[in-house]
Amino acid sequence: MKFKVDGNLPGKLAAGLHTLGHAADTVFDEGLAGVVDPALMDAASPREYRILLTLDKGIANLDRFSLEEHSGVVLFRPARSGRRGVLAFMRERLPDLLELDLRHRLTIVGSTRIRVRG
Repeated sequence: MKFKVDGNLPGKLAAGLHTLGHAADTVFDEGLAGVVDPALMDAASPREYRILLTLDKGIANLDRFSLEEHSGVVLFRPARSGRRGVLAFMRERLPDLLELDLRHRLTIVGSTRIRVRG
């Protein structure tokens, strides 16, 4: 799979995805750090075929960004904050997440379950 890692997630996530055989760019790699949500969603558009990984609940709002407007969005909802807590959460939840078809879906990853819309 191909991913775009939002700036609110640890950059180590992209390196970990590469290790697992996936393509992953960060918004920092592409000079998109700090852009407004519509510009970020454009960078994850269906023509890019990159699934956006984020902590930003606003991007996951289907009233603002329909499923047809992006390749897929994964919203992570860790119980702990801070880079270490988020990274630990990602390492724990990533294996289950990577087994799912994430394309053109909104996937919400919590500490006890994964919900998929679309």
